[in-house]
Amino acid sequence: MTALSQIIAIEKDIKEKAAQNRSRAEGMFGKASLLSGLSRNYTPKDDEGEKFPSESTSVQVKARQTLGDVQSALITLFDTVATKDYANCVATSSIVVDGKTLLSNVPATYILFLEKQLAELLAFVKKVPTLDAAEVWHYDEGQDCYAAEPVETMRTKKVPQRFVLAEATREHPAQVQVYQEDVPTGRWRTIKYSGAIPAKELNEMVVRIEKLQQAVKFAREDANRTEVKQQYVGAPLLHYLFG
Repeated sequence: MTALSQIIAIEKDIKEKAAQNRSRAEGMFGKASLLSGLSRNYTPKDDEGEKFPSESTSVQVKARQTLGDVQSALITLFDTVATKDYANCVATSSIVVDGKTLLSNVPATYILFLEKQLAELLAFVKKVPTLDAAEVWHYDEGQDCYAAEPVETMRTKKVPQRFVLAEATREHPAQVQVYQEDVPTGRWRTIKYSGAIPAKELNEMVVRIEKLQQAVKFAREDANRTEVKQQYVGAPLLHYLFG
């Protein structure tokens, strides 16, 4: 008996050969000269008349024969795809992660769907933003997001101050230097919030997806070991089409 995996392995080549065969036929049908032949013979009216050699051109492409070649390739293609699709109706497997069965008797076609979806999902999850590792975060129920530890900073303002360099005398005014002094006026209490998730949570999610991906691949390989029954649907269809 043939396994489903063997049919899948040859399907692509058979599709390509059928397409090439049809394309080649279309190319030949587009060249009228290949389908045309000629035979010319000259007979003078009497024995004294001028003689000319015969001319002939053979028909290089015969439409019926070419259609037969296309039909033969298509019958093989139709039978191969039917064998695969009929087998997919009965080929199933279970998806097991860490010894736990998540899904049982999953159809092979759905397993293929899951493989594609999980690959896209993994790429998506890896783009999820994570919390800045330079901060200490905790979940704030009130804000429904993460909050960093509060940071307090002093607020100051410039206040001009006078410094007497020399006291005033009867002859000279006082010598005074004016400078700006930073005087505290209060404190800022800053709390950073973030809608990102912890890196640990993201990494665990990635690990789970990768485990599931592996389980799905194992399930696909198991389903593809299903023995197939060869289908012969191409001949009745193509014989109907081409007569």
